[in-house]
Amino acid sequence: MRWEEVYFWGLQTSPSTPFRKRVYHKSIRAMLLLTRGPKAWPRLSLLKPPNLPRTLNDGTLCERAQHFSGRGPAKTVRQGQPLGPGLRTRLLITALFGVGLGGAWLAARAEKERQRQQRRTEALRQASVGQGDFSLLDHHGQARCKADFQGQWVLMYFGFTHCPDICPDELEKLVQVVQQLEAQPGLHPVQPIFITVDPARDDTAAMARYVQDFHPRLLGLTGSAEQVAQASRSYRVYYRAGPKDEDQDYIVDHSIAIYLLNPDGLFTDYYSRGRSAEQIADSVRQHMAAFQSVLS
Repeated sequence: MRWEEVYFWGLQTSPSTPFRKRVYHKSIRAMLLLTRGPKAWPRLSLLKPPNLPRTLNDGTLCERAQHFSGRGPAKTVRQGQPLGPGLRTRLLITALFGVGLGGAWLAARAEKERQRQQRRTEALRQASVGQGDFSLLDHHGQARCKADFQGQWVLMYFGFTHCPDICPDELEKLVQVVQQLEAQPGLHPVQPIFITVDPARDDTAAMARYVQDFHPRLLGLTGSAEQVAQASRSYRVYYRAGPKDEDQDYIVDHSIAIYLLNPDGLFTDYYSRGRSAEQIADSVRQHMAAFQSVLS
């Protein structure tokens, strides 16, 4: 028997180890049993197969595989050794990537909203809304003009004290906006103003009784018919008194909007009846954050 056959049985490269000798002798015995004929063949089952090496540490299997294949050294991986980043690392990388994308999206959205607000403000200024001055009396009887509120943010509403529902609702919403902004530290105070469009009935005393039910800083402004008309034209406010009933009572039809003035005294935005107090407060915060005075 040639040593190449021993290599096949033992998968070894040289006949120098006890393992190879043991494989060699068992192979000879098996061949002798085969030559004795069929009667001796059942004894082949009594022969135990050679114990082949099960590990790759001694290099026997690898070396023989290299000998027959002609390939380079085999790359081995120890059991339990991680093949790459762990699951926790991959999840962390994915989370950081998602946070980065979310931050970029929020920044782009905020910039888009800022540009939209700026375009809106420029368009409203070109319409000459709130560009004129006014001269009125507050509910304390003190003369007031627009310059008195320079340096303050102002929320202004036009209505009348005999209004059955809309004016009280809008003033209540305006007050809620002011309270929300007051509750946030670091924001400039907002001055709420109520200007009547019914000067015939809303004198200083009537205005004083009316505004005290809403907010302690709500300022009521009134004046002559000409003074009220001038202030209303400056903000494009429409109003018209309706027919009187048998009690000489009447309703004044008028525009419904809350106006925002910045500390330069310039008209910045307006809010229709459909806007909630939360939406208006968010808009005011955005205008405050983006404000840059043109007077300083």
